[in-house]
Parts: sequence; C-alpha cells; structure tokens
Amino acid sequence: MSGRRKLAWRTSLAAVAVTLTIALAVSLVAGCGHPAAPPPPPPPPVSITRPMEKEVIEWDEYTGTLQSPETATVAARVSGFVEKADFKEGTIVHAGDLLFIIDPRPYQADLDNKIAAVAQAQSQADQAKVHYDRYAKVRGTQAISEDDYDAAKASYAQASSALAAARAATQTAQLNLEWTRVTAPINGRISRKFVTQGNLVNGGAGQATQLTTIVSLDPIYSYFNVPGRAYLKYHALSEQERRSGSARGDVPCFMELETEARFPHEGVVDFMDNQIDPGTGTMQIRGVFRNPNGELLPGLFARTRIPGSARYRTILIPDVAVMTDQAEKYLFVVVKDNVVERRTVELGAAFGPLRSIKTGVQLGEQVIVEGLTQAAPGRPVQPKEVPFPRNTDEDLSGIQSPTTRALPTSDPASQPAEAARATTQPAR
Repeated sequence: MSGRRKLAWRTSLAAVAVTLTIALAVSLVAGCGHPAAPPPPPPPPVSITRPMEKEVIEWDEYTGTLQSPETATVAARVSGFVEKADFKEGTIVHAGDLLFIIDPRPYQADLDNKIAAVAQAQSQADQAKVHYDRYAKVRGTQAISEDDYDAAKASYAQASSALAAARAATQTAQLNLEWTRVTAPINGRISRKFVTQGNLVNGGAGQATQLTTIVSLDPIYSYFNVPGRAYLKYHALSEQERRSGSARGDVPCFMELETEARFPHEGVVDFMDNQIDPGTGTMQIRGVFRNPNGELLPGLFARTRIPGSARYRTILIPDVAVMTDQAEKYLFVVVKDNVVERRTVELGAAFGPLRSIKTGVQLGEQVIVEGLTQAAPGRPVQPKEVPFPRNTDEDLSGIQSPTTRALPTSDPASQPAEAARATTQPAR
C-alpha cells in the first residue's frame, strides 16, 4: 500500500470516530431532561342493566315418582283351560272388554244341572204346599189329627228351604259360568299375557292364577316427600291466607320428566298425609295431573314444584351481579359521572338466573353485570347497557296459570325467611 492510500484510510477512521463521539454526547445531553408523562388509561368498559320489578312466587322443587290411581291384577276366578286370550299386549283397554275365555263347558253343564235341581225342588215344594193347604182347611175337625197337620206343615217348610237352596246353587253356577269370560275391570293400559291359550289356570281362593295387570293412566299421580319444616312453612302460609280472608282453592303444582324442562305439566295438590314419618322426618304429598295421551307412565321419576310463598312484587336483578365479601353481599352501581359505587344489599329468593333484592338498590339504577373485575369503587367506567335476561318469564313460568293466579297476594316482608325455605335438590 502506498503512503498516500494509508493516509486516506487513517483519515476516514478518524472521521468515523468523531461522528460517534458527537452522537454519544448528544444522547447524554438529551437524557438529562424530564420525559413527558404518558396519557392515563381510558376507563374500563363494563356492561350494566337496570333492575326490574315483577310479581313472583317462590317455588319449592322435589323429586318423586309417578303412580297410577288404579292398578288391577286380573286373576282367574274359576279353574280350567284358557281357550282364548284375544287382546293386544300393551294397549289401552276399557272396562268390560273381553280379555280371556276359560273353557265354559263344565260350568255350563253344572248350571244346567242346578237348573234341573231347581225344577225338581219346585215340584216337591208345590206338592208339599198342596198337602199343607188341604190339611189346613180341615184342621180342628175329626178328619185329621194335629200330628198330621204338623207333619204337612214341616214337609212344606222343608220343601221350600230345599227350593231356596237349589236356587242359590243355580246363582253360584251362573256366576262361575260368567267368570269363564274374563273382562277388564278398569280403563287403562294392559300388560303382557302371563298365561297364554291352552294353559290350565286355577281359580281357587288363595291360589288364583294371575293372568295380566292393568293400570289406569288418566289422571296420574306424582308422589313426593317434603321435609317437616317445609310442611310447617306451608301451614304458616295457609294460616296467613286464612287470616287474610281469601277463599283457598286448589294448590297448583307443576311437573317435568327427566327429558323435559320448564315444568310443562300442570296439576293440583290433592293429598297430604296425616303425619310426619319419624324415621325420615318427611311427609308425603301427592299431585294429580291430566294424562289424556297416556305418555306419563307409572314408575317414572319426575320433578315437581309447588308454591312456597304467596304472590308478591319484588325487584329483580341478574344473580351474576351479586358479589360476596365474607358475610356481606354487595353490588357495583354506576352513579353520577359514570363513577362506580359499592352498594350493600339484602338478598331475597332466587328465580333461575335472577335474584330478588329486598334493600340496597332501586328501579332505574345501573347495576354492573359484566366487567366486575375491572371496576373499582370511586373510579369511572364506560357503561354499556345490555337488555335484561330474555328468559325472565320462562324462569317465572307458572305465575300466569289460572290456578296460580288464584293464590293470595302478600307483602314481601311477610314471606318466610330465606333460611326457613326447605327445597330439596332433585337427584339425577
């Protein structure tokens, strides 16, 4: 490398070093000043809704089983061979429908024999009466003795008794012949044929052969057990109604099967047991439901609910808005200038996703239902109103039922305390 080129290369390195030094100095000078403060974060967005006032009823739910009001065990009343079993298993039958025919020939022959015996006894009784009437006309004369009269009278009485016995035997034979035709005693759904054509059945007392069973389906019962304290609550409500002067009508109840929802079947409570079972501390209650299509079968598990209070008006909010701080329940409410305020509330009963509020919030206020973790008391938020839950009326289903509407109204303060409510959770 020539001396001139070396000198140029060194000059370039010196220029780069000077440039870096100037840049570092400028950076240090800038770092000695105060930076501009970043802008504050915007208020967090939250969703709010406004409380709604509605008329409600507190419902208690129980799990029970369906049972038939009438169950008939069809059994043979006479012995013999089954000639016919002309019915379709599992169908609906009506009282008087022919189900089985037991060989009637022996019983027809016995009836004919008894009828002949009646005719014979009748002729003997007629003959005895002729003798008795003849002796009665000449009684007290020298034609017959008193002993002959007494003998004729006794013969007539004996013949009359034999005639009555023959007639009774005829009636028994007639019944036996009728019992060879086995008919349905009630309306309902019939089970399978326990005995088929060609089999011998017994009709003796204590050993009668079971032929089939029939269960009635319309109406159908739902039996369930309630705790003793629930009975006390229902009794207190009944006394409250009596003191109010309201005429008590039917108590409504609603029922759903395991595959159903919203309690589509409406009925009434028609029976309460007369004592509390000391072993379980429960009382049995029965609801009765219409079943015109026969779709509700005995033995099915069902969930039933009955009113646990009178009708009353209350303020409702979505239950998701309620927060807990130890034993205290509170809400976040958006007040003036969109500032969050913590509000202690007293809760009432739950109605699906809704909660009754006794004190602490009023109609028209803005209750935060979403974004609760981002809100803080005393700080502003960006509220966005969302509609009240759309399934409100569904969760309060049954309130518009005519039977429910007949229940009395009362003030919320007169309702039983929340701790006294006795609701059993359905077992699935």
